[in-house]
Amino acid sequence: MSKIKIGFVGVGNISGIYLENLTKMFKEVEIIGVCDLIRERAEKAQADYNIPKIYEDMYELFADPEVDIVLNITQAINHYHVTKEAILAGKHVYSEKPLATEIEQGIELVNLAKEKGVLLGGAPDTCLGAGVQTARKLIDDGFIGDVIGADAHMICRGPESWHPDPEFFYDVGGGPMLDMGPYYMTALVNLLGRCSAIAGFSRKTWTERLITSEPKCGQKMPVNVDTFVTGSMLFDSGVIAMMHASFDCLCTGETHSKIEIYGTRGNLRVPDPNGFGAQGVFLQREGEGEYKRIPLLFEYGGNDRGVGLCDMAKAIQTGRWHRCNYEQQMHVLELMRSFEIASNERRVVDIKSPYTRPDPMVYPEIKGILD
Repeated sequence: MSKIKIGFVGVGNISGIYLENLTKMFKEVEIIGVCDLIRERAEKAQADYNIPKIYEDMYELFADPEVDIVLNITQAINHYHVTKEAILAGKHVYSEKPLATEIEQGIELVNLAKEKGVLLGGAPDTCLGAGVQTARKLIDDGFIGDVIGADAHMICRGPESWHPDPEFFYDVGGGPMLDMGPYYMTALVNLLGRCSAIAGFSRKTWTERLITSEPKCGQKMPVNVDTFVTGSMLFDSGVIAMMHASFDCLCTGETHSKIEIYGTRGNLRVPDPNGFGAQGVFLQREGEGEYKRIPLLFEYGGNDRGVGLCDMAKAIQTGRWHRCNYEQQMHVLELMRSFEIASNERRVVDIKSPYTRPDPMVYPEIKGILD
């Protein structure tokens, strides 16, 4: 089969791992070209990875008949606009998380993709990694009995200590829930299925933050979003989960499990969903005092970002449905925004979006070629 050709819109901070993996790991895709508002970034990507084309802007990229999938890795606030324009141009789109920053925008994009007959989906694809996939198999095969509840934590001090341009994390469309929440929400729905209701509270701890990373060290930036979000999730299955997302607190460290699943016959510790599972999956069975590390049962346990994009490419080649699809991204977007709605309106929010768990991953004969 012919390789699926990818066009990058944006080659900023997150682009490096995509460029690396799509050129060196995944065998069925090819980067055909890139564009960025800062042309020097595009030129560097072209030089470093031998990319054939640099486009003057995204519209030139959309007009290129060689581009099969547009990879949208712009800032979150721009995801909706870039994705919409790409769909209108008839392109399949794989977007960095989140799908959009507002529920209504996400619904519009999904309906537009259906109307145009193109595939739409996106990050995070860490749910396809060895960690979440191993945990899912253990749950599905009954190793912890019936699932009762879950607990998820994303606790950190914020990105201003390491990111070169951290302002957008604290502007509209940012915050810990929209930035980091997709990893946790996506892992939870892959493990537990559709969520039906959310209750929660949120707060803004500081009105401005001090940047300590270069090149803006010492500058202050305003905070326009809530930075501590907590709440409860009720799943269709009856499972109840707690979620905490914060840019305000000291990191809790590796001893504090990122996601823990509680069952009638045991518990499961799921590795950081911002990764692919290298920390391992740990199982505690009824009658056993200690957690035991379980060997990872699937491939893609390193920093394998791009596997979801390549799964979309395989779907284009074969006609099957892709795993990191618009239904998943839309459901996750509605869940994240519902924490804020629940807090602002002091009520339980009923979730409207449908969701069906995607097919589990298949261990590949050759890493980089999907089923």
